[in-house]
Amino acid sequence: MRIVALLAVHNERRFIGACLEHLGRQGVDTYLIDNCSTDGTAEIAQHFTGRGLIGYESFPREGGVYRWRALLERKEQLARELDADWFIHLDADEVRLPPAGFRTLADALEHVDRRGANAVDFKEFTFVPTREEPDHDHPGYADTLRTYYPFQPIPLHRLNAWRRTDDAELAWSGGHRVRFDGLRVWPTPFTMRHYLFLSVPHAVEKYAERHFDAEELAAGWHGWRARVTEEATARLPSREDMRVASDDTPL
Repeated sequence: MRIVALLAVHNERRFIGACLEHLGRQGVDTYLIDNCSTDGTAEIAQHFTGRGLIGYESFPREGGVYRWRALLERKEQLARELDADWFIHLDADEVRLPPAGFRTLADALEHVDRRGANAVDFKEFTFVPTREEPDHDHPGYADTLRTYYPFQPIPLHRLNAWRRTDDAELAWSGGHRVRFDGLRVWPTPFTMRHYLFLSVPHAVEKYAERHFDAEELAAGWHGWRARVTEEATARLPSREDMRVASDDTPL
């Protein structure tokens, strides 16, 4: 069974290498859409050609504007064209994991597939720096950034792995929930770690310098990301208000 991750990126040099390595270990191939990165992201990714990276394309960023809907619609198109049994929509700063009892995502999705489900939800755990430990902007961030909170504003908030079908839609929900006729959701969510930013300067670089599409903002998309300033982002949470991940305790 072939699983393909649909990954769109812009200036994700901190995450792209680890993301592609992780997906490869999980038995997942990747198709990459580079949205005009200028920080070496594309060059790092292309080292994985033949090692899990099955396709690459450059997607225009007209007028320097970040248009998320257009990227999601491109993913919908790719999900109709690529040779795969399952697809996962994700970002480079996310780490998707199988549930307990399975070695890899590929093993878990094959199990789901055999039992007749055709979509999988992920429990999201969001990792952010704290006032006490504000800087994790280094290659070993996964070992040092351990403060997190669970995030689920609505049920099935991360329903974005699905079995191939010609009518799958992502853009309607901003990519959070796939929909198609005959949807059968696996009852046990998988897990995802989400590293929003690694330091205050990284958050400013990632979000404050991004020019969001006006129509998407008017529709309520992007939330706090569109309001990031260096002053606002500097108000990090306290460690005592967060949960702390350990090696031997499930999130």
